[in-house]
Amino acid sequence: MKYYIIAGEASGDLHASNLMREIKSNDHDAFFRCWGGDLMKAQGAENVRHISEISFMGFAEVVLNLRTILRNISFCKSDIINFNPDAIILVDYPGFNLRIAEFAHNKGYKVIYYISPQIWAWKQSRVYKIRKVVGKMMVILPFEKDFYRRFEFDADYVGNPLLDAVEDYKKKNSYQHFRVENNLNEKPIVALLPGSRKQEISRMLSVMLAVQKDFADLQFVIAGAPSISADFYEKIVKDNKIKIVYNRTYDLFMNSDAALVTSGTATLEAALFDVPEVVCYKGSWISYQIAKLVIKVKYISLVNLIMDKKVVTELIQTKLTKNNLKAELQTVLNNKAHISQLKSDYAQLKHILGDAGASKKAAEVISNYLKSTH
Repeated sequence: MKYYIIAGEASGDLHASNLMREIKSNDHDAFFRCWGGDLMKAQGAENVRHISEISFMGFAEVVLNLRTILRNISFCKSDIINFNPDAIILVDYPGFNLRIAEFAHNKGYKVIYYISPQIWAWKQSRVYKIRKVVGKMMVILPFEKDFYRRFEFDADYVGNPLLDAVEDYKKKNSYQHFRVENNLNEKPIVALLPGSRKQEISRMLSVMLAVQKDFADLQFVIAGAPSISADFYEKIVKDNKIKIVYNRTYDLFMNSDAALVTSGTATLEAALFDVPEVVCYKGSWISYQIAKLVIKVKYISLVNLIMDKKVVTELIQTKLTKNNLKAELQTVLNNKAHISQLKSDYAQLKHILGDAGASKKAAEVISNYLKSTH
């Protein structure tokens, strides 16, 4: 079969690539045309657009790049028609993918959505469009199935694909030589994950690094986003003592005593590796003001959302200051009671998420859906 897959972010590239691998095990004639990243390309996909070209963050940033986004949507529609796939698989990336879903449905294509847009956080009215234009929805957070059920739409909970990624990683044991290979000393490591887009990295990294001088007994290491060059980071860092590592995020987590993490998938990844973390987020002033009006959830980190309570500290917008960050980092490094409670909560989080195997389950759901609608 011919599959057209669209992922617009680094996490989507990871999860889509694992899904593609499992689809190929079910469908030996699978052919993929994609919008994605290096991991999807490594699975043999024809890559139409790279995620580095199409990823924009925040309300204001989207408006500023609206012309480019609209051009991409127009091109994507014509490319789908020319490719004429048997199925279209959309991976998160809602602003773009929901428009493509409506177009594809109207053209008679089979539309599958893997990793639901976070419409439970804002724009809940989108559920009515999803119910109309998406043939099969697969969700990766336990509470999302119940959310869709409230709107009389049956979504499949397939588990969280991060569990697959962590299990695959643990088989490699690559972390043991990480320090030597990256010229790191024996000081405790604080991992810095300032995001995957240039806009958020520019905004977040300087704040994270502001506390470095207060922790001379630690070393700070940046997990570089695959699509961002080292030159970009170096212009912000201006300190050759700060190491930047690429494609070794899980090795970094295994060697870290704490992490400063921008909201997103990485907040959950840190928890799955039992790394005490502080969640940091600061958007543009306009984006933040709009977000306050429309976002309907109490937390921004996946850890707290899944647990439905404060497990990790979130320093958002005006709370993200050097002094606050310094205090919270000291807590996750030195407060034994806090660390013990955190590890206990992390264990409960893993129990809620269930077993690994999300990518395989998702591929099976897709196969059964396509057979039933053939």
